[in-house]
Amino acid sequence: MAGTTRPPNRALAALQDEAGWSNTQFAAAVNRLGPEASMRLNYDKSAVAHWLTGTLPIPRARPLICEALTRRLGRPITTSAAGFGPTPETDEDGCDSVTKLIDLGSADMDPTRRAALGAIGLYSAALAIPRWPDVTDRFHHLKTNPHVRIGPGDVQAVQAMTDNLSALDDQFGGAAIRPLAAAFLVNTIAPYLHADATPTIRAQMLSAASDHCYLTGYMAMDERADGLAQRYYLLALELAGHAGDHLTYCTTLRGMSVQAVDLSHTADALRLAEAASTASPNAGPRMLAFLAGQHAHAAAQAGDRTMALTQLKTAEKAMDQAESRSTALGSYDPSSLHYHIAQVRYELGDRNQSITELDKARRLRPDIYRRTRVRHLGTLAERRLEIGHLEEACQDWHNMLDDYLLVQSGRCDDRLRTMLSSIRPYSHNTHARDLYERAQSIAKQRHPQLRPRRT
Repeated sequence: MAGTTRPPNRALAALQDEAGWSNTQFAAAVNRLGPEASMRLNYDKSAVAHWLTGTLPIPRARPLICEALTRRLGRPITTSAAGFGPTPETDEDGCDSVTKLIDLGSADMDPTRRAALGAIGLYSAALAIPRWPDVTDRFHHLKTNPHVRIGPGDVQAVQAMTDNLSALDDQFGGAAIRPLAAAFLVNTIAPYLHADATPTIRAQMLSAASDHCYLTGYMAMDERADGLAQRYYLLALELAGHAGDHLTYCTTLRGMSVQAVDLSHTADALRLAEAASTASPNAGPRMLAFLAGQHAHAAAQAGDRTMALTQLKTAEKAMDQAESRSTALGSYDPSSLHYHIAQVRYELGDRNQSITELDKARRLRPDIYRRTRVRHLGTLAERRLEIGHLEEACQDWHNMLDDYLLVQSGRCDDRLRTMLSSIRPYSHNTHARDLYERAQSIAKQRHPQLRPRRT
């Protein structure tokens, strides 16, 4: 506990009363969020009593307390609303987009400062998403360096670096590549955004910067730094708005929906998917399939069967109309569509069809997408086991393990944890026992602290 004693925190007391929590329940709700922010919390009822009497919790814990209340009450609870006052570390209203980019990227690229990002590693259900009309008018006038001028070649260099880092991310995972992406944001992209340029080149550079922010956020999500990913995504939205780039704006909203549905924040996932679809004017067939596939998944998770199947049909029709596979960031291909069909079918209760579609996606997916292959093989095995196909599940998991050590990904680690806990009860089976022993050995090589997920 840290901070000075103040008058009783009546605002927090009112929120606790509205939540219907005892002090013990309040403390437990906050403690449960600790792992999401890479924090180990052991608050008890006495800690809550101190907060209510006016003692400020440590700064890194305040966002978690607010998030616990937000999730309980179903509306955003800020630090001010909770009686803690503003949070300087996260109050960026007075900063322009480039300043935010530099501050966030600098902390992310430096291993000695990464621990300070823990408090924003927590996914926020209260995050305010700027609408397209808002971000197009919010770019502050930047001080231009008259000694540096950028041209088409500089834009192309940024685009090429983003494409190359994206390819490396697909092969090796976000944890391995994100420090490089953050360093490039700070050391190269930020100075370019301050450089002299024609209006056309400036817009192109802003668009390229937005793409790169989106990619860096995706890498953070892959590492399970979900709050940090949200911060990068917000920057990508702002930069896309400044560039007048609807494509990257909608791609980012869609990426935020992917994150939310993956974390089972269903209402957020559906809201973001709908926003992405609404904000995409004159979308081409591949972009339409890209957005509709995610919208279908979010709707299915929300239990809206009609909407899910309607959006899925839209995605399938649009994919049929697409002439060739795009190589752009966020591209959508037939394997991606079959994955979404699988997710929709699973959410709607059709496990067998989900397995069939996941297997189609596996066979269509290019070999370069190693991280995706690891994740989706794990998911395929889990679903085979659900319908009682133990030996087939073991084979899929063995295939997953073939590539696992080549990827550094928090989401892949999740699949390994789930596999260990799922297969352990079948130790009497030779196939399951051999798999479990192999997986334990691999887990110790990568993460000595890795433990099976509790079932």
